Amino acid sequence: MIELDLRYLPAGMELVNRFTPRRITHVFHDVDGTHSLIRDWVPVMTLCTGFVAQYGLPQAADAAGMAAEIARHTPEEFPEAHRFSVESAGLSALTQMEWAIRRALQNGLLHWPEVSAECNDAVVARIWAGGEDFDDIAEPPALRAKLAGLATRLFQAYEILLLQMGRDRNLADAKIHPERWRVPGSMEFLQYLNDCGVHNYFVTGAVVEYDDRGRTLGTMAEEVRALGFGPGPGMPAEKLVGSTWHERLSKERIMIDLCRREKIAPENLLVVGDGRGEISAGKALNAVTLSRLPKEAVRAREIHRELGTNLIAERYDLAGMRDFLRAI
Repeated sequence: MIELDLRYLPAGMELVNRFTPRRITHVFHDVDGTHSLIRDWVPVMTLCTGFVAQYGLPQAADAAGMAAEIARHTPEEFPEAHRFSVESAGLSALTQMEWAIRRALQNGLLHWPEVSAECNDAVVARIWAGGEDFDDIAEPPALRAKLAGLATRLFQAYEILLLQMGRDRNLADAKIHPERWRVPGSMEFLQYLNDCGVHNYFVTGAVVEYDDRGRTLGTMAEEVRALGFGPGPGMPAEKLVGSTWHERLSKERIMIDLCRREKIAPENLLVVGDGRGEISAGKALNAVTLSRLPKEAVRAREIHRELGTNLIAERYDLAGMRDFLRAI
């Protein structure tokens, strides 16, 4: 267990919003950008969402064919989608794909008579602002199901492109040189928390599946193992929890379910990440939030301030953090 002691705020960490001093028993961590550098996901998200928003859905019926069609273009063609990728970091990939399909509807590239332009516009605006719950916006269930099915296929195409556009190459190198692909200081930070008896859980928007013995499967699980983080008892990160191919799960929902299932008191929780989704979730839970963002991430820092994050750290400086993260 640790206690956050604001008297010893380290250099490179900014107190944005004060919080009641408290003890921390659990930390929920984002993975991409927060601890891992394997996935350069923004260009891939830009390419997928930009293609659909500008040209409509690919003609191919399967994910592999969709990916091949999208791959004929480049991320640089889609500046709006690049801005969206930055704004939507941390949201469910299915939500991001739905935004692209709804933008295609706005742009007249898809013609679905059951769509209300007013409702569609409202959902597009809400997603851009970080929302993932649209139940209060009246749309036919059949339309929602149609959107969900197409978003899943587009998500699968995105994953194919992600692997092809660098992830597989980076993973292969990470298996040999894991230190190259960890965010600097992340292993030491995680290990220190673990040594203090704090439970580290990785919470990701990527798909995480399980075998019959409960062992984590999927591309994110491969990356976490390659970097030496775990997951497993006694490892720096003991659990990896994520999304599914077919059900849109916001990080807020994942974290609420995790707290309920594991009997974690939110007042004893620290949430660490670089995306909108995990920081919004942490604030909704009344946990302490730590945004790990370098100084050059100007827009991301603005977003996190707007969200009300408690702390922004440009780096993991364990030597300076030990007194702030005081073991008890």
